Amino acid sequence: MNTASSYLTVAGLGVDVIYKDIKNLHISVYPPVGRVRVAAPASTSEDTIRLAVVQRLSWIKRQREQLQKADRQSVRKMQSGETHYVWGQRYRLDISKTSGNYHVEPKGQTLWVTTPADADAETKRATLDRWYRRELKAAVPALLSKWQPVIGVEAGKIIVRRMKTKWGTCVAHSRTIWLNPELAKKNPRCLEYIVVHELTHLHERSHNERFVALMDQYLPDWRARRDELNDAPLADEDWE
Repeated sequence: MNTASSYLTVAGLGVDVIYKDIKNLHISVYPPVGRVRVAAPASTSEDTIRLAVVQRLSWIKRQREQLQKADRQSVRKMQSGETHYVWGQRYRLDISKTSGNYHVEPKGQTLWVTTPADADAETKRATLDRWYRRELKAAVPALLSKWQPVIGVEAGKIIVRRMKTKWGTCVAHSRTIWLNPELAKKNPRCLEYIVVHELTHLHERSHNERFVALMDQYLPDWRARRDELNDAPLADEDWE
């Protein structure tokens, strides 16, 4: 099947458009944050697509709100045998080791979390969360060194902060970039995409056609990386 793609901004929403050999136009809203995609017949005009999106705007907004409010990740109980992810790789948690120190180490297929013998689940979870933050902070400088000269901007400050519905965000006036520590659980390609995305916002604040053109210039496969990030596992899985 022959396909082509484009990007539109409709009523403030970024819309991915995929042209296909199909008869009818379809609008979809994808998790986790409500990405809007239109699959349209190859001959469909841009005005027709914009009108279709506007006519279904109330439905789209309801779908996005439901997705953004959803609890997409089941709660870890911090028990040995649970599945956890580190840079896109799946590990089985093991908390059987105890020590006077707090230590996290992925080794083989096991993610070892070592804490004092009297540590409760919340303490173990906090130990792991701090480790994820350190992992993310350690990975960012090399990406900034690589991409800031390419994009022609410099971030003033990087903040690692947990966010419910965003992988990253940019505060343009202070040149501050916030990154979600959950990114340390995803493939490193995804973190690189988010860094490029937020740096590009220092040129263009909105997700308009200019922003998309810049992303296409800097990181041509950004859509694939975005989809990989949004499709990455967010919930516990059975280890088989």
